[in-house]
Amino acid sequence: MNKVFSLILILVSLGILLKACIRQDIPQSFPERIITRELREINYPDNEKNINLNGVDYLQSQAPVGKFGGELIISTIGEGPKTFNPCNTKDATSSAMAGMLYDGLVTTNPVTGDVKPLLAKEFSVNGCDYVINLRKGIKWTDGKPITAEDVMYTYNEIVFKGLGNPSAMDAMKVEGKLPVIQKLDDYTVKFTTPKPFAPFLRQLSYPIVPKHYFKPYSDKGESVFNAFLSPNTPPAEIISSGAFMLKEYVPAQRVVFVRNPDYYKINLNDNKLPYLNKVVYMIVGDTNNEILKFEAKEIDVLALRGSNVARYKIREPESDYVIYNLGPDTGTLFLVINLNNRKDKDGKPYVNPIKHKWFANRDFRASIDWALDRKNMVQNIALGIAEPLFTAESLNSIFLNKYIKGHPCDLNVAEESLKKAGFINREGKLYDADGNRVEFDLYTNAGNLEREAVGVMIKQDLENLGMKVNFKPVEFNSLVNKLTNTHDWDMAVMGLTGSPLEPHDGKNVWTSSGSLHMFNQRPANYKIDDRLDWEKEIDEIFTKGALKLSFDERKPLYDRYQTIIYNQKPIIYLYSPIRITAIRKKFKNVFPTSLGGLIYNLDEIYIDEDKN
Repeated sequence: MNKVFSLILILVSLGILLKACIRQDIPQSFPERIITRELREINYPDNEKNINLNGVDYLQSQAPVGKFGGELIISTIGEGPKTFNPCNTKDATSSAMAGMLYDGLVTTNPVTGDVKPLLAKEFSVNGCDYVINLRKGIKWTDGKPITAEDVMYTYNEIVFKGLGNPSAMDAMKVEGKLPVIQKLDDYTVKFTTPKPFAPFLRQLSYPIVPKHYFKPYSDKGESVFNAFLSPNTPPAEIISSGAFMLKEYVPAQRVVFVRNPDYYKINLNDNKLPYLNKVVYMIVGDTNNEILKFEAKEIDVLALRGSNVARYKIREPESDYVIYNLGPDTGTLFLVINLNNRKDKDGKPYVNPIKHKWFANRDFRASIDWALDRKNMVQNIALGIAEPLFTAESLNSIFLNKYIKGHPCDLNVAEESLKKAGFINREGKLYDADGNRVEFDLYTNAGNLEREAVGVMIKQDLENLGMKVNFKPVEFNSLVNKLTNTHDWDMAVMGLTGSPLEPHDGKNVWTSSGSLHMFNQRPANYKIDDRLDWEKEIDEIFTKGALKLSFDERKPLYDRYQTIIYNQKPIIYLYSPIRITAIRKKFKNVFPTSLGGLIYNLDEIYIDEDKN
């Protein structure tokens, strides 16, 4: 989620000097506190270099030269991608798959967090003007050149019109106004923001798509565009720009990507990357199947959880895998409460008015917060490989509010909050002041065993207060539809991905008109200003925060929004897993970082069986 249901990190600076007022927003290096000792011992390659060969502006990897061939098999939990359209992804799996196919103008250096060019050869910033020089001579997979026309089309006709997932449009608005994009020549564009806008450079990671392929569908309207590049699309028809091309999709089994032979990145010998012939995403039903497939050597990478960490660590010296500690997760795990008090087009309330009265009561929400035993979750679900979480920013965010310390589970405080709100416990059953039994539904996405376990534990914790909780795991798409469209839900255990470098990526979650403002989601084009007072303040914070250009100016504002969420508790945060991942030793050029993860550089990774 950008947090979107997927938020993809933007990747590396080639030494382009930015104006000081903008550059201050991007810290020179990532805080020491989140870089684990294991990662500090890795010798990371230098930044890529621009190399012009025969009129083509290649990006040259500085990683050691590897061997061509072989495949890497990864797992993905759930039912597979919902779309291959990079402009319409609303879940992490679809975002990852589409991200294999389409590159953005820029990305993020996975070690330092600096913005660096990708499809762009270079960029410059002068106040509100962002000039992007594209690489000349690079091509789409159908052989047609990637030009400024593709960039103009992507932003003017998709992003700025809110086609597909409107989160990108929301994030680019400055006081309600969108940037203006101008074509300077066939390989140069200029963006102009209404005001100096600190997060804008990172927004340019949005995937650029081929105008000649996408336009016939976007011209036919939103419904046709949203159906474009569905999982039923023949892979051979898909025109893309990434290091890998879609070869095969077998529902509920696998997604196969193959090497793009004309990718614009080269190695130190000037040979075109990537090294791997194939990258296969094996679709597994749940985390237990994932472990079994790793044990059977059917997959090459495994995110270790709970008790598996110690077991795999003990076996590591004699094994065919190596383990990396990537530090706290960059996303968040939470319980969200539905505060929606609106009605559908037929005049029916989205949320039962009796339940809404409970949910709207801040003391009722506080009682839930105090009743949740995060320590127990960490010990019994994550088996100690996690830390309790109380803030809207992840534990590795440079904008984390360090003054929010949280609290332990305390049923006495929870019960006092309920009494203050007028609730009565009769023989272990909780009733409101009007005599209604407190009963509600709790959802999460089925198949995610961690979230299912969290849901069971939350049910148990809240039943200690006399609440009756109906826990209902449902298919992921059904849950997303409830949260963002039909609004007919009570509470849910969910997670969002995020950027530890840029809180503005969460604008679509926290601003009142945001497309992922789940706890009080407004229907599309909703005109009435029914914002809660604290929602208004958060709106103002995200407007001001984007217009401040230095970290020191922005930090107090984002500290304040975290304080508001902690106090008001529309979303109650639970814990942050520590990311510990295993990968087969035969894979080389693996340079894990806390920011980028384990295999962000798939185009550089290769296989060397002889050096295990």
